[in-house]
Amino acid sequence: MIRVLVVDDDVLVARNHRKLVDSLDGFEAVGVAHTAAEALRLTEELRPELVLLDLYLPDDSGVRVLQRLRGNARAVDVLVITAVRDVETVKASMQGGAVHYLLKPFPFSELRNRLNNYAEAQRKLDSVVEAEQDDVDRAYGLLRAGERKSVPTELPKGLSPVTARLVTETLRAADADLSAVEVARRSGLSRVSARRYLDHFTAIGRVELNLRYGSAGRPEHRYRWVADGRTR
Repeated sequence: MIRVLVVDDDVLVARNHRKLVDSLDGFEAVGVAHTAAEALRLTEELRPELVLLDLYLPDDSGVRVLQRLRGNARAVDVLVITAVRDVETVKASMQGGAVHYLLKPFPFSELRNRLNNYAEAQRKLDSVVEAEQDDVDRAYGLLRAGERKSVPTELPKGLSPVTARLVTETLRAADADLSAVEVARRSGLSRVSARRYLDHFTAIGRVELNLRYGSAGRPEHRYRWVADGRTR
């Protein structure tokens, strides 16, 4: 079992991440921390192999926590999960040895895929006594592998593949068509951001747009995912 410590200052997010970890074969969530101090203490006490680390912590920088964890005599891998997008923080996390840098918000399938790839990379390396270049390439390839290509590969400048997948999965999971406000609420995006992705998917034929007319005012725009040219 890969022992995992979840670190996030948001109690609900931490609980959801812990549930996801426990739902995966080969993983066990051994604890949850909401502060930098808790993260360091529980890492020492619980000895996880992997830490899911948010960088927004109330008492210290998540990057400093990463550096301290990676600087310990006992090695631990760190998967950064954060909304921090500035390049210097990304660079510092990479230099600190993070195996992944996953930007919020994201669909759970994104984190699930990264964790499964991490586990597979560990199994590949554990299966050999002395690594050949092919073994190393396969392991690193798994660690760098992202979510399956479930979204159109060509996105306009300024649109993110991760966010596009989030909007896609929100629509696919819906039992009926959704408004931009409903998509934003379910995905954790702003209404303006959700609308940009919805407009793009509508323009390329992946989303069907319907107008719902009320008693007064402008019609409401409703969106439904279209799979293989057919309404789902």
